[in-house]
Amino acid sequence: MAPERPREEDAIPGQPPQDLAPLVDPSASPNLESEPLYAALDLGTNSCRMLIARPKGSQFQVVDSFSKTVQLGAGLEASGRLSRASMGRTIQALRICQKKVEKHGVTRMRFVATEACRRARNARDFIRQVRRETGLSLEIIAPEEEARLAVISCAPLVSAATEQLLVVDIGGGSTELVWIDLSKVPPAERARAIMRLHSGFAHQGESGARVVDWISVPLGVATLKDQFVDVEDDAARFALMSWFFEENLSSFSPYNAENPRDGFQIIGTSGTVTTVAASFLGLRRYDRAKVDGLRMSSDQIDTVIRDYLALGPEGRRTDPRIGRDRHSLIMSGAAILQALMRVWPTDKLSVADRGLREGLLYAQMSADGVLEDGPYE
Repeated sequence: MAPERPREEDAIPGQPPQDLAPLVDPSASPNLESEPLYAALDLGTNSCRMLIARPKGSQFQVVDSFSKTVQLGAGLEASGRLSRASMGRTIQALRICQKKVEKHGVTRMRFVATEACRRARNARDFIRQVRRETGLSLEIIAPEEEARLAVISCAPLVSAATEQLLVVDIGGGSTELVWIDLSKVPPAERARAIMRLHSGFAHQGESGARVVDWISVPLGVATLKDQFVDVEDDAARFALMSWFFEENLSSFSPYNAENPRDGFQIIGTSGTVTTVAASFLGLRRYDRAKVDGLRMSSDQIDTVIRDYLALGPEGRRTDPRIGRDRHSLIMSGAAILQALMRVWPTDKLSVADRGLREGLLYAQMSADGVLEDGPYE
């Protein structure tokens, strides 16, 4: 399957509002105020994840959350279909989400499915079954929208010194990369200019954040692992996965361009990136406050990956920093991460514990005009 391509590059017009604040207020506690509640659910190839939140100033306050490994895409590479077992696991998780939505009286929600449902021949039947058995309406979104939502969720992590930005979202079934030129945006307004991308990647002007190129590679932690499941040697399998992923970047225009090291930033958002960060910090119990926004050097990332290889499959399975839900997928994710750090001119990666759900919440709240600094039109 060929990577999805954009129709054209774009620019974002107008002057962004002042005093950008983070999208999420992780320290806030739920309250009984009357603001409307919003829900966002991301059903990926490997996981089902939901956030329920209310607007708070220019941020949002998380009221409840849910995350479960469902392996919806198990066996999809070979059969082209979602299996009965994987659909059953997923519907069980979605029933829990539906109960949370009812409990909190959520009034605005958007539930989306990504690569596994884009590829499966029986995805429409599955969507109807979900509706019938849970009452939830799932929407299969295009790769461009998935990339766009991941980008806007990472806006608070964009440095004022960044002129060229690469946002990478490593999913279960696909990996989205978006290259953004911020050189014409005043430094103090660069993060806010990213927020304006919620309206799309279509051409809009000449003075804002400009999407140079984007790509959706149909290889994520689950699908890349499935490509090399027959390679028995652990180190050889890792090397093959990394080089194979790099080969799939050849049509991404910045891959072939010479880019300066100064003013370049990579932001990585995914379970792989946050797991590598947690391992680097030696966290036996995950702490989002320590991981989100962490900057790691290429050498630090390589050290963690070499440690993973030294542990071997059994050692990774029992390593508390990795977790039992992720141990079988961490090396395919690490192979993608290593390929990216090998290709582009930076020795730093900004870690984002945020992604599609946060982008969905921001987009809904911005469209409703309930954020103090929004909507970013």
